[in-house]
Amino acid sequence: MILRKAKMNDVEDIHALISESAAEGLMLARSRSLLYEGLRDITVAEEAGRIVGTGSLHILWEDLAEIRALAIIKDARGKGIGRAIVDMLIKEAKDLGIDRVFALTYQEGFFSKCGFSVVPKELLPHKVWKECIDCPKFPNCDEVAMLLQVK
Repeated sequence: MILRKAKMNDVEDIHALISESAAEGLMLARSRSLLYEGLRDITVAEEAGRIVGTGSLHILWEDLAEIRALAIIKDARGKGIGRAIVDMLIKEAKDLGIDRVFALTYQEGFFSKCGFSVVPKELLPHKVWKECIDCPKFPNCDEVAMLLQVK
């Protein structure tokens, strides 16, 4: 498996992977436009020329970033790919000097295994919620907020 930054020609595969996971209720869907806009944030896992996983690190403030859109293709789940992507994104946050990384997730058990702790959503700054206004679940968000102190 190779972990690398996403490229323009990866967007359709990333979108399909996220859409499949969203259809299963594992995460929220993402539009193509959001993927193109955030392309530089995205990391992909590739095996034999096929994208098998994706995740992104979105910087929100000088000391805070979010792990977003973490998805693993169905036949590759449970093989450590998600953990490898999260570890890479956490390393990226450390390298950038970011102190805290959070996730809004339905996968509490997975993020707990990665060292994240559940926190009240109110603990996160209002800046976090700027994109939530466009979510179909707004204002009744049912995701769990989880935080990792990086430093």
